[in-house]
Amino acid sequence: MKLPLRYYNDPILRKQALPIEEITPEIKKLAHDMIETMIDLNAAGLAAPQIGKSVRLFVIRDEKLDASGRVVSGSPEVFINPHLSKPSKEKVGLTQGCFSIPGIYLEIIRPKTIHVRYQNLQGEWKEELLDDFRAQVVMHENDHINGVLMIDRIPVNERKKLEPQLIAMDRKYHK
Repeated sequence: MKLPLRYYNDPILRKQALPIEEITPEIKKLAHDMIETMIDLNAAGLAAPQIGKSVRLFVIRDEKLDASGRVVSGSPEVFINPHLSKPSKEKVGLTQGCFSIPGIYLEIIRPKTIHVRYQNLQGEWKEELLDDFRAQVVMHENDHINGVLMIDRIPVNERKKLEPQLIAMDRKYHK
């Protein structure tokens, strides 16, 4: 089932999400509904707070090049209770958008690589060293479960320039 999104200035987007203690049928359904929503939006990722659930869960689809050089989306993956560590000193910039802040695209500087430890839908703990696009998507979605938005990752003077758009967005989505 496609889920409705939450937008800039919705208080849930600023909360630290709660750990998932048990992977119940409801959590599995939530993850599947989030995957359906992510695919419907043609998105690379979606975090539970973006659909109004304050739990430490997000879904992603990695992007890869196919044999002809076209960018294609990989299979959806579920990250439960992720913990990021060991950020590289090397940084990279990537232009990012966010469905909770529609129409705004920003270059966000983040570590090139990051280590993640998380549970999958079967409750198994997985560990992975992420790099490039995959690392950037995981860091973006992990920010969401920590109450951080991409606009928090830019210099204050750049954010000030966005204020008129953010105010208009708040009025549009929170009448």
